[in-house]
Amino acid sequence: MATLGDIGVSAAFNILSALVFLLAFAILRLQPFNDRVYFPKWYLKGVRCSPSRSGAFVNKFVNLDFRSYLRFLNWIPEALKMPESELIDHAGLDSAVYLRIYLLGLKIFVPITLLAFAVLVPVNWTDNTLSKSNIVVSDIDKLTISNIQNKSPRFWTHLVMAYAFTIWACYVLLREYEIIATMRLHFLATEHRRPDQFTVLVRNVPPDPDESVTELVEHFFLVNHPDHYLTHQVVYNANKLTKLVKEKKSMQNWLDFNQLKYNRNPSQRPTRKMGFLGLCGEKVDAIDYYTSEIDRLTKEEALEREQIKTNPKAIMPVAFVSFKTRWAAAVCAQTQQTRNPTLWLTEWAPEPRDVYWHNLAIPFVSLTVRRLIVAVAFFFLTFFFMIPIAIVQSFANIEGIEKAVRFLRPVIEIKFIKSLIQGVLPGIALKIFLILLPMILMLMSKIEGFTAISILERRSAGKYYIFLLINVFLGSVITGAAFEQLNSFIKQSANQIPRIIGQAIPMKATFFITYIMVDGWAGSAGEILRLKPLIIYHLKNFFLVKTEKDREEAMDPGSIDFASNEPQIQLYFLLGLVYMVVTPILLPFIVVFFGLAYVVYRHQIINVYNQEYESGAAFWPDVHARIITALIIFQIILLGLMGTKEAAQSAPLLIALPVLTIWFHRFCKNRYEPAFVRYPLQEAMMKDTLERAKEPNLNLKGFLQNAYLHPVFKGGDDDSGYNAPDEDLEQENLLVPTKRQSRRNTPLPSKYSGSASPSSLP
Repeated sequence: MATLGDIGVSAAFNILSALVFLLAFAILRLQPFNDRVYFPKWYLKGVRCSPSRSGAFVNKFVNLDFRSYLRFLNWIPEALKMPESELIDHAGLDSAVYLRIYLLGLKIFVPITLLAFAVLVPVNWTDNTLSKSNIVVSDIDKLTISNIQNKSPRFWTHLVMAYAFTIWACYVLLREYEIIATMRLHFLATEHRRPDQFTVLVRNVPPDPDESVTELVEHFFLVNHPDHYLTHQVVYNANKLTKLVKEKKSMQNWLDFNQLKYNRNPSQRPTRKMGFLGLCGEKVDAIDYYTSEIDRLTKEEALEREQIKTNPKAIMPVAFVSFKTRWAAAVCAQTQQTRNPTLWLTEWAPEPRDVYWHNLAIPFVSLTVRRLIVAVAFFFLTFFFMIPIAIVQSFANIEGIEKAVRFLRPVIEIKFIKSLIQGVLPGIALKIFLILLPMILMLMSKIEGFTAISILERRSAGKYYIFLLINVFLGSVITGAAFEQLNSFIKQSANQIPRIIGQAIPMKATFFITYIMVDGWAGSAGEILRLKPLIIYHLKNFFLVKTEKDREEAMDPGSIDFASNEPQIQLYFLLGLVYMVVTPILLPFIVVFFGLAYVVYRHQIINVYNQEYESGAAFWPDVHARIITALIIFQIILLGLMGTKEAAQSAPLLIALPVLTIWFHRFCKNRYEPAFVRYPLQEAMMKDTLERAKEPNLNLKGFLQNAYLHPVFKGGDDDSGYNAPDEDLEQENLLVPTKRQSRRNTPLPSKYSGSASPSSLP
């Protein structure tokens, strides 16, 4: 059982780690040769130039201005002083709203912490139930609800606080949902013209024996949207070509590296081995090898490009269709196109940067099968992960095991080792187990076939949250309670085990406190140091950089890893909400995390991160729903705990809390969520009217023509070969020419599309 001393050792260790990280960052950021690592966003915007271009030779690498070291903490006020409106212009709405998640944590938990320490902590501490019991306890456990004796009238305090905390949390959530919905609508109304405002993604285009996909798409939208259709871009299956281009770029990088190596030492030609990963096999000349590989890949790339041009099967039944106005795009994206709801499926197109091109080539019919397979795989991954969680908990509660397995007693005889094992090792071990998990979950989301990077990250974040909820929270509580009271489990009868678990759940707060300090405090401080990007940049800069362009490519600003960061934030919301009544001593650790992380990530968003897409804060409904889920879990756990405490008078009144919370969630969902999934036609019309007044001669077709061309085709000589040819379309009698031999002008609905020409309608 972790004691107050163990928590003190863990706090000292993690505070020291955080201070070391922050101090190292404060010094490293001042050095000129690290400027591109800690301020890359300003280089991308063209505002900042390399300090190595001017000054003495030493000043190009080391900052000799000792006065600047006296202001090494000025990055904190600089990160906080940028107004939110300016931050949105600088970094986008996604980044600004992401920061508001941390602010939301402070808004919820600071008042709750003050009230809990003023009311609940004295109520829990002044009882003495645990001191009279025969279970393993510590001083921290005496601050929990477990220290209240059964049937005590003190439980009325916990009941009142549960209602007060829930009402406050819901009020803050309501205000935040309203503010962010307003921010999103304002952002959409004021943002600059973007291709996705005029474009819809059309999937499951039906096959036609007489027309190609591009002809069929053009014909369908000229018939059904005759006054608004502008242009379209079909989607090519360029996955193989993308791999060839990526492989060629990798070979070019290796060739540049070896060429640079040879230029530095002309007396010795660089070599490589032909075996596995270049570690074994026959030695060959590296420059000749990579040159020949590049030639081979160039020929394969040209052949693949030609095949895509000429092979009709390379065109997928998917297209990006653009309209003359935002209003028309909104109507098309938010309506059903045919009587068959499985064909001509339309949705808002992601912005070009947000498109995940690889999944556009997945046949529509296979998506359901893919998602079923992924769901089954995720189920097994989630529940089999309980095994390492149980092992971690065995370290966290080694004292409880000692009573049942006495040969472990010598292991914990040394006090420092015991404190280190119980106060630090569990959090570190759990963090290591979770390092690879986000990559696995992102791969699962990609297999599911979603077509936007933002959606992939939101889906992956959803899986990660479920995983953290089941394994890190529930798994730690259940297995930890079993290990913690192992001696009681062995000696007590089976009908007493639920009661023992009920008493042990609040005591698991000590494990989560250590986890918050390891992952939240030290982890946030480590984030700002950017040790991995720092090392990689300098390695690239030393070995590969030859020109200023090479230096810009070596500078990787990265972006907010929403798929893993947001679920981890939600875990802290869950811990804070679950334990705010049960074990209030955990709340200050949560508050410190939200405050530190807010400052750190605000600095990173302003100076470092360069988001690869902009979704207009489309993720906020998921954030809101997960916090509501945490509230309901808290209410159910508290109800169960008070049941084990035989608080028959007060416990039944808690039943209303989950019902009211669910009703509150339904109200917020119906009131505010439409702003995140639909685009109001009134807003679209206003923006279109304003644009026509300001730019009456705008060439919108030229703006949209190649906006959704696959990136692998851009920047080359073949761009024009991938555009649908313009044709002079006859508009006599509102008929649209078609290559279908059976019905030249589509007088009746097509058996494939279910559409009809306007001329056939009464």
